[in-house]
Amino acid sequence: MKSVVETLNPTRVRLAVEVPFTELEPNIQSAYKRISGQVNIPGFRKGKVPPLAIDQFVGRPVVLEEAINDAIPKLYGDAVRENDLEPLGQPELDVSELSDGEELKFTAEVAVRPKIEVPEWEGLEVQVDDIEVTDEDVDKRMDDLRARFGTLVGVERAASDGDFVQIDLNATADGEPVEGGQATGVSYQIGKGGMIEGLDEAITGLSAGDSTTFRTKLVGTHDGQEVDCEVTVTGVKEQQLPELD
Repeated sequence: MKSVVETLNPTRVRLAVEVPFTELEPNIQSAYKRISGQVNIPGFRKGKVPPLAIDQFVGRPVVLEEAINDAIPKLYGDAVRENDLEPLGQPELDVSELSDGEELKFTAEVAVRPKIEVPEWEGLEVQVDDIEVTDEDVDKRMDDLRARFGTLVGVERAASDGDFVQIDLNATADGEPVEGGQATGVSYQIGKGGMIEGLDEAITGLSAGDSTTFRTKLVGTHDGQEVDCEVTVTGVKEQQLPELD
């Protein structure tokens, strides 16, 4: 087998492979054996059909095609190793027509790992800007750490900014329920945002058991659709932070 590699660009090559017909003989014999076990030819038991009968009733070109399909994966792998390539993905194969007794020729285009030349690191200089940490930065980081270990405690009062509430939602348009516009037992922190426009204003000041309706625009599947949204607060909790010690 002979193989030649052509670089198409830094990440893609084309392999041209030529295989003498004699090297395909094992694949041809295997093809005869497989076909023998698949065809029904009068006068022969399945699996015992001789090559001559297969050539006569099935056709020699069918045998050669079967042999090629069997041989190419290994031939391609041998060519890749022979040329020290690192393929990234499956190749695009192009097989020229094989005439009986003539060599097999095929090409394979495939993406490959690019060769990267790493420069010497000695002598390289790196500039790093000084980091300025303010008291506000420290306080925010400390508050974030405390919030991570905070606990939620139920309260008997109206919800305010920063509280966690348990809510039920029901969106309607012209009095009809909006598909996917209902939710039950949703946990939400007032002031966090990111759920429904106008929700923070609607639930601020509500206590557990209170309900209200507000006008809003939906996002997602019903993006931009104006609906009436009824919200019911079923629970109010405040976050208690651990002591900073």
